[in-house]
Amino acid sequence: MQHTVLIVDDQPAIRNVLEDALSHEPYDILYAASAEDALGILTRHQVDVVISDELMPGMSGSEFLAVVRRKYPDTIRIILTGHASLESAIRAINEGEIYRFLTKPCNVLDLSVTIRHALQQKDLMKENERLLQIVKQQSISLQELEEQYPGITKVKRDASGA
Repeated sequence: MQHTVLIVDDQPAIRNVLEDALSHEPYDILYAASAEDALGILTRHQVDVVISDELMPGMSGSEFLAVVRRKYPDTIRIILTGHASLESAIRAINEGEIYRFLTKPCNVLDLSVTIRHALQQKDLMKENERLLQIVKQQSISLQELEEQYPGITKVKRDASGA
């Protein structure tokens, strides 16, 4: 399955640099100039990872990622900022439950690795959910068998363990 990453930054130069740097990556990349534009994109596309600048006009990155957490809880959230303060980091972590807090200027290789790790995390969460559903279904099947044939799910062993 093809993954999708959404990058939200109000500065066209930053979006252009990231677009050039990440163009070779094996995932689709969408761009938005504001949190409001990004929310519109999220209603139309299934996005696996959102990377947002913190300082944007209108809604801050922390506020935006908090909205993303509420509306799209399975989307992994990363904040990218040139003005990292302890207060903004704490707000982003507590309100947006972000995956990573990166500072500008950002090493493109570090960003690429962070995105790949985030996508791996997303895949692991999906696989975990799939396996959990299988376990639940098997548990239901065992309960049904036990109701139809009492004792069928119980193993009796002798003193030797056989």
